Amino acid sequence: MSTDALWYLARGSGAVSLMMLTVVVALGIGTRSGRTFLGLPRLVVASVHRSAALLSVVFLVVHVTALSFDPYAQLKLVDLVLPFTSAYRPFWVGLGAVALDLMIAITVTSLLRERIGHRAWRAVHWFAYAMWPVALVHGFGSGTDRSQVWMLAIDAVCVLAVVAVGLSTHPALRDQPPVPPARPALLQVPVLAGRRRES
Repeated sequence: MSTDALWYLARGSGAVSLMMLTVVVALGIGTRSGRTFLGLPRLVVASVHRSAALLSVVFLVVHVTALSFDPYAQLKLVDLVLPFTSAYRPFWVGLGAVALDLMIAITVTSLLRERIGHRAWRAVHWFAYAMWPVALVHGFGSGTDRSQVWMLAIDAVCVLAVVAVGLSTHPALRDQPPVPPARPALLQVPVLAGRRRES
């Protein structure tokens, strides 16, 4: 694969990974309020959340792999996982390493969720909210397309999406009551139509 192809692949996969991560964070914020999100059933939202998370991991792996083989960036394996050690834009690339490390931690704990328990998994899962702004700022500083209109548009849409969802779920701005969690089928009492005739 040519150098230009690797560079385009790295740039494109990084942008797509950010967009997928934005979907993950927006859905996570939207569903935390206990209200329906965009009028969609919770199972649908959860399925989209998981699929977007998986795609963000896949494109991040492509992004990192392409950069590791790209002779222009000259990144070593240690630069990709150990923050702020790169000779190429150390601070900005270091933020990318932080985001990658957080993604690895979230992915591993998600795979081991049954073994480590829900509380430990949830504690690590909160880092997804920290990973998104770190990844966003990483793109601002290290991406060669950061001044291009199309990249600025992607960044703006990502920021606006997360901010809009955050504002729509803010307690002071909510105008609809929360949707109560569905009761288990065994606990639901059927409602009888009409009264039983008195004898």
